[in-house]
Amino acid sequence: MASTDPERREDEDAPAGDDEDTGAQVAPIVKLEEVAVTTGEEDEDAILDLKAKLYRFDKDGNQWKERGAGTVKFLKHKNNGKVRLVMRQSKTLKICANHLVISSMTVQEHAGNEKSCVWHAADFADGELKNELFCIRFPSIENCKTFKETFQEIAESQQKKDENKDASAAAGLLEKLSVEEKKGEEDKAGDTPAKTKEEDEPKGEAEKKSDAEKKNDE
Repeated sequence: MASTDPERREDEDAPAGDDEDTGAQVAPIVKLEEVAVTTGEEDEDAILDLKAKLYRFDKDGNQWKERGAGTVKFLKHKNNGKVRLVMRQSKTLKICANHLVISSMTVQEHAGNEKSCVWHAADFADGELKNELFCIRFPSIENCKTFKETFQEIAESQQKKDENKDASAAAGLLEKLSVEEKKGEEDKAGDTPAKTKEEDEPKGEAEKKSDAEKKNDE
């Protein structure tokens, strides 16, 4: 006979001990230690951080090949002020682009696509420098425009930095030449009395010789 008691019926239908907390303490079999993970970006500040998909041009196959989808960043070093572009794949965090942004670089729209742009770079993502032609595609036109403007601003700032560096080097060279020239003039002036003295000594010898010859003639 079926039970008409709701509480009893619920007790009968509920699985036995599924969610029951016994209060027992189970020690872990393996104890995991916390490991510090470094990304190599600790000494850099992020200027820009955007989601995108990256491609590289394969010269042998004459086609574009996908490098990965993830986050592209511009990172500025806290000490030397150099800026590099770094992009990692979203799932594996594998680096698919890693190069400095220098003054000679230019970025431009790719084949009339307002969401994509291209540029050349000496890339180090594979552990060795390779000249690559990159294409990056963003989900929106706004993100692509922001990327291009930031890229160009960084390249221009690096150009000014290089010009200031060259000017400082030229000024230092001129100062060095001026010091050396001044030192040369001082050395030349210091040699003059010694030279005069040397010239006087043969003259004295010649006078003595003349006196001796006069005595012999007498």
